[in-house]
Amino acid sequence: MKKWILGLALLPALSLQVQADEVNVYSYRQPFLIEPITDAFTEETGIKVNVLYAKSGIAEKLSREGKYSPADIVLTSDFNRLLEVKYKGLTQANKDSHLRENIPEEFRDNERHWFALTTRARVIYASKDRVPSPESLTYEDLASEQFKGRVCVRSGKHPYNISLISSMIAHHGETETKEWLTKLKSNLARKPQGNDRSQVKAIKEGVCDVSLGNSYYYGKMLENEEQRPWAEAVKIIFPNQHDRGAHINISGMAMAKYAPNKDSAKKLMRYLTGEKAQSLYASANMEYPVNELVEPSDIVKSWGKFKADDLPLYETVLHREAAYKLLDEVKFDL
Repeated sequence: MKKWILGLALLPALSLQVQADEVNVYSYRQPFLIEPITDAFTEETGIKVNVLYAKSGIAEKLSREGKYSPADIVLTSDFNRLLEVKYKGLTQANKDSHLRENIPEEFRDNERHWFALTTRARVIYASKDRVPSPESLTYEDLASEQFKGRVCVRSGKHPYNISLISSMIAHHGETETKEWLTKLKSNLARKPQGNDRSQVKAIKEGVCDVSLGNSYYYGKMLENEEQRPWAEAVKIIFPNQHDRGAHINISGMAMAKYAPNKDSAKKLMRYLTGEKAQSLYASANMEYPVNELVEPSDIVKSWGKFKADDLPLYETVLHREAAYKLLDEVKFDL
């Protein structure tokens, strides 16, 4: 498999071969997740998969390339980037019936432009020693007096937090969500910084007692010898289990608007939603498969079942701009 790893905001021109027996993928997801699946796909079908990996800039690259783009499929790590490529007119519908059969309705676009591949919850990590009986915690609780100076979080403007804040607006409205953000900011033990794992490290070090993070990081830390003590110092809590449920986000895929290898792209998209690929995908990153015939990994199952917020993602995303606005108004990251 050919691959390119690029992390610049604006990706340089790249010439990928366009042939009937190949498919070209632009991916925000990392090689360790994608390569085992694409290798298996190539072995089964004989179709080569060329992947361009990037941390940012895929939508901009697709826009610059226009109808000459070699991209067939876009893989994303979160819902916001899926919608970005769709709303910018960079995708096309894929009406393959297998995708409808393999992916529940709530995890696919009603116009068939994007499809979820995995889900993850935005959880609360709580110190085992300093937060007694955290199982009933809610996102709202993090803004309460009991957590004054005890909360760690990454930038409020990171896509994972934007998605959560957008869901808060959907449930509570802008006024109440602004009040929540204001109180949450006053409860921070330090200025927003780092990534989700570094918040758990801070709990281990006593900097704070609770943090927000994606559920899969718990499993990834347990697998990492250096980070295992961080994970062992906390409990993973799925919030709001007595009301609306935990907020979830997705990784997903879309077919590029000018996909030159459309038939091969359809075959790969179908494969990614099948049982083998779903099992590989979910196990590699400790996420939940969207194909209901596929079980999560043993580590993920050990966390127990949880109630997920059933608010449709397409409703949540309507509040993204408002989420950014509120973060600026309360100067959350400053």
